[in-house]
Parts: sequence; structure tokens; C-alpha cells
Amino acid sequence: MKNILLVDDEVKMLNLLELYLTPNGFNCLKANSGSQAIEYLTEKQVDAVLLDIMMQGMDGWETCEEIRKFSDIPIIMVTARDNKADMIYGLNSGSDDYITKPFDEDILIARLNAVLRRTHSANEIIFNELIWNEAKHTVLVNGKDLTFTPIEFSLLGLFLGNQDIVLSRDQLINNIWGFDSEIEDRTVDSHIRNIREKLRKVGFQIDEHLATLYGIGYQWRSMR
Repeated sequence: MKNILLVDDEVKMLNLLELYLTPNGFNCLKANSGSQAIEYLTEKQVDAVLLDIMMQGMDGWETCEEIRKFSDIPIIMVTARDNKADMIYGLNSGSDDYITKPFDEDILIARLNAVLRRTHSANEIIFNELIWNEAKHTVLVNGKDLTFTPIEFSLLGLFLGNQDIVLSRDQLINNIWGFDSEIEDRTVDSHIRNIREKLRKVGFQIDEHLATLYGIGYQWRSMR
């Protein structure tokens, strides 16, 4: 599940975007100002940003420029400003795409997915001293390269990409092995036990972050 940060100072628009995105498999975070959006991005794992331009205080252009100082996260501007000069300025400010209001729900979803696909191959998640790199298929802790099986690697990436979200064993199975698999819960538990043991050996505080919720599933806790 991808985490999408929605940035708009109108509550109605935030709720409308969430209404469109949630049924399509996205988890929505909401910020009603540019400064709040920047705070979210420094504290939480986010996969893309939908950013309004006309906001009080820090507008969307300034927000985009500030984000680009520390992150290359995909940014799509969603705004009522539809003239050519604004579109060009928005793209030159660092956004990856530009959608004008009112917009078609299906087009919004398609363009969001397209932006996410373009960045997928270079996906890297940094969590404290741990770096998970999908393109290189590597996990580094304090610069030390750890060896994980493909399943362990995918599970770790799934947790890191869904921080603070409770994932049931069924959700883990469906995401890693597929809906038609006949994997049992104890197999999932075995892989997660291996992940914990490998990270403990290099001093990573895995027990503070990867929690077991008995009878429910697992949760990667950001503790931030």
C-alpha cells in the first residue's frame, strides 16, 4: 500500500482526494499547509505528494521548491490554475506532473500510478541507520551489507513502506506470495523471525520497531 501525502488548505478537497484514492489502494496522509507537509515528509515514509498551489502562507510552488532541497519524492500539483505559464512554472519548480481542477478521477489515478512507476526502479527507503534499496536489492545497516532471501527482503520492504500500519498475515501473504498461494501463517512468522535475528546481530533495534500484534498481525513502528 502506497502512502500519499495530500496537501491543500481546503478540507473539502482533502476529503475528496481521499475518497478517490483510498478505494484504489492508497493510504492518505493529510496536510493543510506547506509547512505541515514538510514536517510530515521529514518524519514519515511517503511515496508521493499531491500538492495544491493556492494556499495561505507557503504556497505550492514554494513548498515544492523546499521539498526538493531534501527529497526527490514524486510531486503532482493539483490546482485550479490552468494557464500555460503556471503549468510551466510548476514543472520547473520541481513537480513531476500538473493536473488542473476540476479533474477526472480516473485520470488522476492513472497519472499518479505513472509517476510512481517511473520512480519504482530506484526506490530506496532510509530508516535510521538502515537503508533498503529495491533496485540494488541491498540492505545496509551502518554501512554493513546484510544478506536476505528474496522473501525476507520483500517483507522488510513492505514493512518499511507501510510504517505504523498494522498488516495482517493475510495481507502479507497476498502482497508477497499472491492471492492464490497456499502459504500458512507459520511460514510468515518464520520469515519474520529470520529478519529479526539478522538485524539483531548487527545491533539494529528491531524489537523497538517490528512489533507482533497477537491475533492480528505485525506493525513496523516508526517511533517518531
